[in-house]
Amino acid sequence: MKPVIVNEEKCVGCSLCVKDCPGGYLYLENGKAHTHDVGCIECGHCYAICPQGAVRLTNVDCEEEPVVPMSDLDSDTLLAAMRSRRTIRQFTQQPVEKEKIRKILETGRYSPTGGNSQKVSFTILGSRQKEAERLCVNLFRNGQKAGSKVVAALKQFEISDTFFFKGAPLVIVVSGRSSVDASLASAYMEIMAESLGLGVLYSGFFIMCTRISRKLRNLLKLPKGHKAVTCMVIGYPAVKYQRIVPRRKLQARML
Repeated sequence: MKPVIVNEEKCVGCSLCVKDCPGGYLYLENGKAHTHDVGCIECGHCYAICPQGAVRLTNVDCEEEPVVPMSDLDSDTLLAAMRSRRTIRQFTQQPVEKEKIRKILETGRYSPTGGNSQKVSFTILGSRQKEAERLCVNLFRNGQKAGSKVVAALKQFEISDTFFFKGAPLVIVVSGRSSVDASLASAYMEIMAESLGLGVLYSGFFIMCTRISRKLRNLLKLPKGHKAVTCMVIGYPAVKYQRIVPRRKLQARML
């Protein structure tokens, strides 16, 4: 079955779907939209843009929902909130509610991916969180003792039992074939987490450990061809910041 089906009875030949198709998969003939045999990336633009609801996507469940434009959000408030964000390294023990986790993951699921590949995966460490952190802690402690170049810059740090996850209750590893796709998903997820009153730390040291430790990679059981791109440490902040931190001057050029 083709990934896109056009209901000819509903189609009025407006050609909006044809013009908006990034792959040239749709074409207009005899006043109706039709599909080629190949070329669809299943982005859903045709489904989203059709004013008559004549397009159906066959490989996903279609529950029609109205569009909510980002322009409905107050841009000044959004900018101020994004400028106010801080990396959180102090968390309370309060668990993150399941509904909030669902919203964070749903945001990642709807993030953009190159060619609409949707090849981004989300691994919640859950019951394996302590084990994963223990592996990383041992790796860094042993590296310090051996004088490993990998952790040479960390000699001034005490590698505590909670060095990687800071006692946070939720850790999500975002993986993918494309680092760009997984990074975009992570950024979307962080904004959602912040809007839910949560704080986020990107544990780059954990990602470093996934490159070194086969045992850790086996624990994660990532999909074939995926690599861990970000490790999002999430929880309720145990600290409250009072003011926006200044940044260096904007560097932008018009060519």
